[in-house]
Amino acid sequence: MSLLDKLTLDDLDADQRQLAECVGLEAYIKLLKNYAGSNVYIRMPDKITLSLRNEEIRKKFNGYNYRQLSAAYNLSEVTIRQIVAPVRVVVKAAPLPGQTSLFDDDDTKI
Repeated sequence: MSLLDKLTLDDLDADQRQLAECVGLEAYIKLLKNYAGSNVYIRMPDKITLSLRNEEIRKKFNGYNYRQLSAAYNLSEVTIRQIVAPVRVVVKAAPLPGQTSLFDDDDTKI
């Protein structure tokens, strides 16, 4: 049994206690074992969720709603265009709901 196994919140100074209370004592001890003495950078939440946000924007993109997406996500239209660039051609080429194509197979014969 290590001394860390006997550690309680009362054994910690104010800063370390706040961290341990935030993540839980067990996770705090795990952090100690893996990162003690080193600097750990915790990214901002919006940086962690950036790819999820971009994927959500691509799913909502209908080929024409740059301005609406820009307002909804508080981004510039240029940024929205950059985000949707990988799917823009496919989305714009898709038929609109209810739209038929000259090349659609039709069961009726002329």
